[in-house]
Amino acid sequence: MTEGRSTVFIVDDDPAVRESMGLLMASAGLNACGYASARDFLTAYEPGTPGCLVLDLRMPGMSGVELQEELERRCATLPIIFLTAYADVPTAVGAVRAGAVDFLEKPVDGGRLLRRVRDALGIDSRTRARRSEAEDARERLERLTPRESEVLRLVVEGHSNKAIAKALGISRRTVETHRARIMRKTDAASLPDLIRVVGAAEIR
Repeated sequence: MTEGRSTVFIVDDDPAVRESMGLLMASAGLNACGYASARDFLTAYEPGTPGCLVLDLRMPGMSGVELQEELERRCATLPIIFLTAYADVPTAVGAVRAGAVDFLEKPVDGGRLLRRVRDALGIDSRTRARRSEAEDARERLERLTPRESEVLRLVVEGHSNKAIAKALGISRRTVETHRARIMRKTDAASLPDLIRVVGAAEIR
């Protein structure tokens, strides 16, 4: 968990709600920042900033759902907890299917909201860790030559050196040389480690 470096972004057009939620987050040792509209949040938010979003469903101008859609277009993976004063099951189902962590009705129980915020921060932390691992893995694989990449593909598919040599029209000794270089360039300590690197690189 990276709560100490994360921010709970509160977007609600009601200043009393923003203040009370900000105080609630502060009482739990969490950083919080409030915005009166979705547009204000989009203007201030820096992509890549860790945290989660506590978002009012119905606001003047851009709605909470529209903000969710805009963040998705921008490939921002900030976990969202929706708040609403109106029971709206179809909208709630749609928001959750689109990736929202939860959909809570106002007035929200403080304890429940804090639990869901911590869940959202955990999701954000794990997502960022996976993304970082994927970027590192892709950087390792970019060190390979086209031929080494061909050999790697066949290795992770489970082919033997003999089968790889036959498929590529090269000698087994050459395959062994390529495999040694692949292990070195990717910093893989073993075949399972190499397979994990390839798997991590495929995560988006």
